[in-house]
Amino acid sequence: MIKVSQPKPFTFEGGKRAVLLLHGFTGNSADVRMLGRYLQKRGYTSHAPQYKGHGVPPEELVHTGPEDWWKDVEAGYNHLKEMGHDEIAVAGLSLGGVFSLKLGYTLPVKGIVPMCAPMYIKSEETMYQGVLDYARKYKRYEKKSDEQIEEEMKEFEPMNTLKELQKLNQEVRENVDMIYSPVFVVQARHDNMINTDSANIIYNEVESDVKDLKWYEESGHIITLDKEKDILHEDVYQFLEKLDWNE
Repeated sequence: MIKVSQPKPFTFEGGKRAVLLLHGFTGNSADVRMLGRYLQKRGYTSHAPQYKGHGVPPEELVHTGPEDWWKDVEAGYNHLKEMGHDEIAVAGLSLGGVFSLKLGYTLPVKGIVPMCAPMYIKSEETMYQGVLDYARKYKRYEKKSDEQIEEEMKEFEPMNTLKELQKLNQEVRENVDMIYSPVFVVQARHDNMINTDSANIIYNEVESDVKDLKWYEESGHIITLDKEKDILHEDVYQFLEKLDWNE
């Protein structure tokens, strides 16, 4: 069996302005690492937490849920505060985008970049299949046999986490109109994981005076690693540059 090297949280120090970077459900900090490096080169400090149960053997997902992950998000925000950053923007992919919106009405943030963030509730069955796909891929990577993999799949029943995820999504959707910070909504046109109309909901319902929505015509759900990532990195940077930073 091959031991899969685990991604870890990262902090890239680049300057006084800070950005919290948030990965997606079943993702890890590697999803936003290139964006973090790009921003670091342009004078921004970034920090990406890794949610509990993520980037580790997938069984651990079963024993964690959105409350744990939200604590990791808050801890990431506080980590930047403790480093001396008073002004923090946030960019998040998928579930990370949902958390970035939640931060927007929970804590002071300079600006928000939700990327491919779902606002529609997927059926538990669809989400469950997604988790199983993720788990199988991870186990194949470890070079486990198909028989062993299917045996280990039993660990994933039942998954209360998915009900909690649906609740989180609903709660954030109901509170999007409490957001007043500048928002740059990012959506991939070929996103097969979420209902892409989510982007319109976020754009239309946030109360921000400064808001923008951009569709990336060539990209899929993990937009931060897809073929338009260079354009995305530059767009996020340009959005951050327009924010009213104190220094």
